[in-house]
Amino acid sequence: MDASNLNPMQQAQVAAILGPDGAQFETLISHLMSSTNEQRSEAELLFNLCKQSDPNNLIRKLAFMLQYSPHVEARAMSAILLRKQLTRENDTFLWPSLLLSTQSEVKSILINCVQKEEVKSIVKKLCDTVSELASSILSENGWPELLPFMFQCVSSENVRLQESAFLIFAQLAQYIGEMLVPYVKSLHDVFLQCLTSSGSFDVRIAALSAVINFIQCLSTSDRDRFQDLLPVMMRTLTEALNGGQEATAQEALELLIELAGTEPRFLRRQLVEVVGSMLQIAEAETLEEGTRHLAIEFVITLAEARERAPGMMRKLPQFISRLFSILMNMLLDIEDVPEWHTADTEDEDAGESSNYSVGQECLDRLAIALGGNTIVPVASDQLPAYLAAPDWQKHHAALIALAQIAEGCSKVMIKNLEQVVTMVLNSFQDPHPRVRWAAINAIGQLSTDLGPDLQVQYHQRVLPSLAAAMDDFQNPRVQAHAASAVLNFSENCTPDILTPYLDGIVSKLLVLLQNGKQMVQEGSLTALASVADSSQEQFQKYYDAVMPYLKTILVNANDKSNRMLRAKAMECISLVGMAVGKEKFRDDAKQVMDVLMSLQGSQLETDDPTTSYMLQAWARLCKCLGQDFLPYMSVVMPPLLLSAQLKPDVVITSADSDDAIDESDDESMETITLGDKRIGIKTSVLEEKATACNMLCCYADELKEGFYPWIDQVAPTLVPLLKFYFHEEVRKAAVSAMPELLRSAKLALEKGLAQGRNESYLKQLSDYIIPALVEALHKEPDTEICASMLDALNECVQISGSILDESQVKSIVDEIKQVITASSSRKKERADRANAEDFDAEEGELLKEENEQEEEVFDQVGEILGTLIKTFKASFLPFFDELSSYLLPMWGMDKTAEERRIAICIFDDVAEQCREAALKYYETYLPFLLEASNDQNPDVRQAAVYGLGVCAEFGGSVFKPLVGEALSRLNAVIAHPNALQSDNIMAYDNAVSALGKICHFHRDTIDSTQVVPAWLSCLPLKGDLIEAKVVHDQLCSMVERSDKELLGPNYQHIPKIVSVFAEILCAGKDLASEQTASRMINLLRQFQQTLPADTLSVIWSSLQPQQQLTLQTMLSS
Repeated sequence: MDASNLNPMQQAQVAAILGPDGAQFETLISHLMSSTNEQRSEAELLFNLCKQSDPNNLIRKLAFMLQYSPHVEARAMSAILLRKQLTRENDTFLWPSLLLSTQSEVKSILINCVQKEEVKSIVKKLCDTVSELASSILSENGWPELLPFMFQCVSSENVRLQESAFLIFAQLAQYIGEMLVPYVKSLHDVFLQCLTSSGSFDVRIAALSAVINFIQCLSTSDRDRFQDLLPVMMRTLTEALNGGQEATAQEALELLIELAGTEPRFLRRQLVEVVGSMLQIAEAETLEEGTRHLAIEFVITLAEARERAPGMMRKLPQFISRLFSILMNMLLDIEDVPEWHTADTEDEDAGESSNYSVGQECLDRLAIALGGNTIVPVASDQLPAYLAAPDWQKHHAALIALAQIAEGCSKVMIKNLEQVVTMVLNSFQDPHPRVRWAAINAIGQLSTDLGPDLQVQYHQRVLPSLAAAMDDFQNPRVQAHAASAVLNFSENCTPDILTPYLDGIVSKLLVLLQNGKQMVQEGSLTALASVADSSQEQFQKYYDAVMPYLKTILVNANDKSNRMLRAKAMECISLVGMAVGKEKFRDDAKQVMDVLMSLQGSQLETDDPTTSYMLQAWARLCKCLGQDFLPYMSVVMPPLLLSAQLKPDVVITSADSDDAIDESDDESMETITLGDKRIGIKTSVLEEKATACNMLCCYADELKEGFYPWIDQVAPTLVPLLKFYFHEEVRKAAVSAMPELLRSAKLALEKGLAQGRNESYLKQLSDYIIPALVEALHKEPDTEICASMLDALNECVQISGSILDESQVKSIVDEIKQVITASSSRKKERADRANAEDFDAEEGELLKEENEQEEEVFDQVGEILGTLIKTFKASFLPFFDELSSYLLPMWGMDKTAEERRIAICIFDDVAEQCREAALKYYETYLPFLLEASNDQNPDVRQAAVYGLGVCAEFGGSVFKPLVGEALSRLNAVIAHPNALQSDNIMAYDNAVSALGKICHFHRDTIDSTQVVPAWLSCLPLKGDLIEAKVVHDQLCSMVERSDKELLGPNYQHIPKIVSVFAEILCAGKDLASEQTASRMINLLRQFQQTLPADTLSVIWSSLQPQQQLTLQTMLSS
């Protein structure tokens, strides 16, 4: 846009602002900083008009102001504005459109200002601007003067210039690391010089920042050259502390924490000294808490940097023990305040200090990072002294620590359950209520982390203890917490464990429900809900006692202070309704729904918990009532859609900016870093959004075609959320909903409920959903969600079937290639980790878990390819050809058994579905298939022998030359001494089935007098029920046509055939279809009529008495 596009008034304004009189421009800049929105918006509009009509002049004016304005704010603002216009990532990037003369003027002014500017805050902004511009143009040699200037600054005597150059180096490292490789030696010397002898802490911190950014960009060999800087880097920290400069020390700690997270191996050679210094800082009581917390954060970050330095920290048990003891000590920083005892507010953490909460969080992180084999011995060593001490704080600390480490140490703690449970339950008798609270808290946490083992082995000790704690009327907080622990316990519990205790627990919870303290009532509601959910129909006998109380609360708890109580009553009613079922709940359901409907219509405040509880309650009521719920949908859906459409409340700053998001005033803010942006998000909004999306998915799943009227609103709400990276739960819910929406539409069309719409509607919906899923899959960072997306995509393809067009199939296939490639590179990364110097058994466990998740992805790839092959048959083969270079490596013996199995299944599908069209692949794949038929892994064997059966059936003359080898391979499976063990039975059954197919389709190639009776001797099949039905049907057909090799010379195999029929018929419907069974009965009747009586009686007497009875009944009916 140039000036000619502006209207005359705008032209005049722009001309005046950019004219020779600088005052107008200064006014514009001051208005851009205005605190009144109106003035600021108008100034922004004018600024943008200037930028569009005369960018050169605008940039010159900003540069001039930066250099000459006497006003500090104006200089600062022009530095910021210049940076924005010169940042490549911004859509406002002006640099390429500027004249060469403007460009060189700006570059020289920037360098000039770095030399002249005295105000520290502006210098920082200037360095940002220089770095932004340089990051875009240095690599194309667009600013040759800059690096020499920076080297000159670094070696000058001027402290301010040294600091500026380091600040710029720090920001540029990631962009120009490559360009600086030739200067590594001189940079190293400069860094060493400054860190060793600079008298200015500012310079040393800037140099530290530059070094740390550099180390992250260098290759391993170059990084090693910087190794000798580590002692002087650490000295910056210790000298700042010794000089009482804690603010500087905290900056240094933050930089070192970054290094620990990204390049932990850089610290490896001097790990003992570095970690030792940090623990010394953490133990120094004279230092500020903030400093000590950062030193702890450094050590924990190092422990967590598992992918880059697996197992490194476990090699330092003496330090882990010291850190554990520091954290335990922090848990003692807690006061016994009256607010805790009166229990009038939710304030769980009354009396807890920031030391206490950091200690708590770090114990949890440490245990997760290092695992039970490392942490449990340390805890066993230190906790007994805390438990034995007379002061309640120590006892309390031990129990809190136990709860915190349970998640990370679960595998090891499960092996020592007796010790752990006894230790906690003994504390239920402690005289101090806060200790009893901590013991209950520990049981709750352990029920979650060590379940279901804890529930199965210790229910007879835990539940009575919790029930007794509910009687502690002097301490309502303890009572409420006991109720919450019942919730944790029952969530991991089967009805048979819970049922014997229900009478006692439900009656106590009903007593608590009538308690004066709201927190006790809320706790008992949540516990009742969970107990109902876990005991299901066993809860029916308590329904009549419980429901009246729940309805009373729902109707009467309507002032502001009772909002949470009402919300929990909703939750409880809906879970009880689901547990007891529609028949029992029906009479109360209408009344409950009416209350919910009136609440839905009222204006709830934004922070009212009722909203999210109501969303969930409606969905549960729908699950309970099924299609009877449809009349309520028009009330439920509008607010639900609004919740699902909530925009996240987001604050964005740059990841390295000083203005961190202020989290202090709102604890529901969560910060995540995406690339170079730091994003603060209000979590309550995200949680409501996630709940709503989950509920939409529930409705579609439950109501099927009944959900059809809402698809047109729900699809455009959920499809964009497949790429909602702020919250995993939102993405997961959106993914699960995709096939449900398609299924609902398809059923509505089939049942004639979609007035005026036909197949083309389903195609439109499918054309909207499937490409969106494919695109989201392409960008999905989380392996588990990738697997869910593939699963959802597979279901969508099954539902859409042949209405998918070629371009869609192509996009799915291209994405599958991507998925396989990405998965292989993740595997390689893990293999590299396994070769790291500190790799140990704990890391091996973790790798195993990650690999299992990876297998899930491959499983889904196999499933979806199977679906595409079954849907499109031979017309899919061109795509299969494209994929072959990705699939063939999966057959390799270096791959996992699961990958090999999936590769074989895909070929089996091709051979079975594409028949003649697939013959061209036999030459490539059959040798693999024969080899895999005798694989060590039974699942691989099963898939391979199944494939041999398919190839025998459809391979005709192509398979014929391989019949001999196939027979010996199958024989090896069938004749194996352990063939009938549970692991091997599926492979055995499929091998017998394949042998049957060879008998049928290649009779002329085999010695049928040997092979057919051998096949018969393996029957009946009882493991793979699908194959059993196929094979038994084949047996039936062969007897019907009097197959002579089957019946044998002189009919000598008939007794065996009758005995097989008897076993099949006595097994009910499992081993044969109804049709096959009735054919078998007819054949037995024929035998009765045609065989000599003495032969018959011999056959009959060889059957078991039960079989004789069953057959007699069948034959006579």
